Amino acid sequence: MLVLSRKLNETIVIGDNIRVTLLGIDGDKIKLGVDAPRDVKVFREELLEATKSTNVQALGAPIVSFDLSKIKKAPPAPPPADK
Repeated sequence: MLVLSRKLNETIVIGDNIRVTLLGIDGDKIKLGVDAPRDVKVFREELLEATKSTNVQALGAPIVSFDLSKIKKAPPAPPPADK
C-alpha cells in the first residue's frame, strides 16, 4: 500500500484519468473528492461489504414459486349501464 500525506486541496492522480482531492478536514474525518470516468465504479468499502453480506444472505433464502395456471380468472366486467 502506498501511503501519502496531503494538505487541504491537494490532489493525488491515479493513472491518466482519476483524481482524488482532499477537500476538507473536520476533527478525525476528512472529505475526499473523487473525479473519475463514469465507467469507473467508486464505492465506500463499508457499503460494498454490507451489500455483499446482504446478497449472500439472500442466496440462502428459500425460493417461493407460484403456479399461476391454477389461479381463476376474474369474470368479465358487465357492460356499462345506459343513462
